[in-house]
Amino acid sequence: MEFGLKGKRAIVTGGSGGIGRACALELVREGARVCVTARGERLLESVVNDLNTAGGVGMFVCADLTSIDGCKRVVDAAVEKFGGVDILINTAGAAQGRYDVLYLDTELLSEALGLKTYGYLRMSQLVIPHMKKNGWGRIVNIAGGAGTSPARDNLPTSFANITVLNATRALSDAVSGEGILVNAICPGTTNTQRTRDRLQARADKEGKSIDDLLKEEGRKAPAGRVAEPDEIARVACFLCSEANSYMFGSSIYMDGGRRRGTP
Repeated sequence: MEFGLKGKRAIVTGGSGGIGRACALELVREGARVCVTARGERLLESVVNDLNTAGGVGMFVCADLTSIDGCKRVVDAAVEKFGGVDILINTAGAAQGRYDVLYLDTELLSEALGLKTYGYLRMSQLVIPHMKKNGWGRIVNIAGGAGTSPARDNLPTSFANITVLNATRALSDAVSGEGILVNAICPGTTNTQRTRDRLQARADKEGKSIDDLLKEEGRKAPAGRVAEPDEIARVACFLCSEANSYMFGSSIYMDGGRRRGTP
């Protein structure tokens, strides 16, 4: 299938690893030029090297997207380098740790929102004027499946993710008539370094390998396994493409079938 992404100009937040890195690589394979952003310069340099090695055109901007100044710096740099922005994939930010709701410090909710929801919204607000100039744009927000699966110990994560889904729908309503499609992907457990780091303490405690724990987690899903970052990236790439012409404000669940809600 021809995705029509050759020459498109993209920004991927949280692009230093995991799903963000996989999305950036998938975009350059389709001919897009990609700016990746995150906080760690060394990892970003490695990703841009991978993008260029893959035959693409890549750049990076180190930035803290919890601030409006950090968001502006990324968009301004991408516009200066590429001449505009056609695609935004937001993957940056994840609430850390598990906290029982009975003892939860509400400041943790503010931190989760600042790290994820506000950054996603600010980046979208900043790129939309550039997309409007061409009458075409694609925004994809990566929002974990916890947004619709709250538990007593994951409220910061679920709180941030459900607000991302709400913002996705609101943004879609605001710009869909101008050729800009805004959608979300909700992955379940994915084999990223962040997931592996999160499982390390449990692996040490139980005397198991991280791969064994990932297999255990995967068996909870009808698919029988966890997702790989490339699998999420391929769907994100489709949502960013010209092949996707009539999907507006939707949330795609990529959790191996674990979600019980219908639709």
